[in-house]
Amino acid sequence: MKILLIEDEPGLAQSIVEYLSKQDYLCEHVATYNSAIERITLYDYDCILLDLMLPDGDGLSVLETLKKENKKMGVIIISAKGSLEDKIKGIHIGADDYLPKPFHLSELGVRIYALIRRAQYSSNNIIVSNGLTIDLLSKEVSLNGEKIIFTKKEFDLLLFLIGNKNRVVSKNAIAEHLSGDMADMFDHHDFVYAHIKNLKGKLSKVGNNDSIKTIYGIGYKWVE
Repeated sequence: MKILLIEDEPGLAQSIVEYLSKQDYLCEHVATYNSAIERITLYDYDCILLDLMLPDGDGLSVLETLKKENKKMGVIIISAKGSLEDKIKGIHIGADDYLPKPFHLSELGVRIYALIRRAQYSSNNIIVSNGLTIDLLSKEVSLNGEKIIFTKKEFDLLLFLIGNKNRVVSKNAIAEHLSGDMADMFDHHDFVYAHIKNLKGKLSKVGNNDSIKTIYGIGYKWVE
């Protein structure tokens, strides 16, 4: 899962990035309004953590940009700006949650998990698709009671495909989801092919052969 942190306090930003990385999130960080607008225009994220007080602009304007461009990204406002008016305005513009500073990192983690679960999996901790049972909390996958061991990237790819079930996901979208803005540094998609091949191979070993369809020249689709 990919997160964008928009926060200008270096110490807090570093703590959040380190914590979320340990929770197996891909967390990118920007510290200014202009950098935030550039990122959300170019890339998609599962969740945005947004400070309202930025050195070169208002965080609420970031929300307005998301709304204007019809970007469907979950947003949690994290700010010391604690007035009820700011909270209400942020929620009305499009934020999903509001967490005032200071906060415990574990609380932030719970809020992020709940937001992503609501958005992609209808608030369920257990996903069932094509015979697979996926526990989002333990990050375990099984078929007919038999556990399937995936790497972190393979697990993220599996969830990404299922979250977009019956829709074609482009190779570019997969590369960006797995590698963030680092995807721009690759001139090819060999690492995407490798992860898809490994994922298909592990699913095939337990009898799941037809879930991932290759749409030649475009990308892949999880068929449910």
